[in-house]
Amino acid sequence: MLCMLALGLMVMDRRDDGLGWLRESLSFTLRPLFWVTALPSRTAQAVTRLQTRESLLQENAALKQKHLLLESLLRKFDALQAENLRIRELLSSSTKLEERVLIAEVLSAAQDPYRHQILLDKGARDGVYRGQALVDAHGVLGQVIEVHAGSSRALLITDPNHGIPVEINRTGLQTIALGRGDGQRLSLPYLPSNADVKAGDLLVSSPLGGRFPAGYPVGEIVETRPSHGDNFMEAIAAPAAHINQGRQALLVWSESYPVPEPPSAPPATTPLPQPEPPE
Repeated sequence: MLCMLALGLMVMDRRDDGLGWLRESLSFTLRPLFWVTALPSRTAQAVTRLQTRESLLQENAALKQKHLLLESLLRKFDALQAENLRIRELLSSSTKLEERVLIAEVLSAAQDPYRHQILLDKGARDGVYRGQALVDAHGVLGQVIEVHAGSSRALLITDPNHGIPVEINRTGLQTIALGRGDGQRLSLPYLPSNADVKAGDLLVSSPLGGRFPAGYPVGEIVETRPSHGDNFMEAIAAPAAHINQGRQALLVWSESYPVPEPPSAPPATTPLPQPEPPE
């Protein structure tokens, strides 16, 4: 009977579409039922999308951390490469010096802007002495002023209390270069007004005093100007050494100071015979 009813309704709907109102009513009435039946699948899709989003966020965070780690490793590699280059330059410059040299690590620098000093990791145990010259791959850095057992303190040539005998390489004129205290320039005061000094002249260390290696670069004249009237002039020079750059420097032994002997091995001692145990 139900089959006959259904068949009749299909025939009526096909002929004149008279059951359209009924179909629309049933569709509107059954819409909540359709929504409820589709709810599990929609919930599953939402959970899947949420899990996918969470996994993407976690993956993104992990990739960011990995990127930061790789960036830090790259910066460390660049720093090591630059340090390796500076050490190579130091070793190359040491071949130009006939004196004995020793590479020292710069532990710290003075924070006071009016004190240009650095602390080195070599001391009396390494043969370091007060007044010892300190150079880098480009020029004279300064000299040692304090010596401790495992460390030493050096005064840089830019310090206002430092003076170094220099020679103008072009003319051979001997004078003194003083630190100006700004960390960037040296001063050559009290030069004769008729002295043959001009910008671009190279300053090298003088053998006078026997403290610094002779002929090693100290700086380059960048300016000359009158000083203390018409009878004198002052020359300003830029240091050849890279002040406050790099973490290594060379300690140089002068000819007048004895080179320390390497520590000798302690003499071998013969062990005392042990008494035999009683039988």
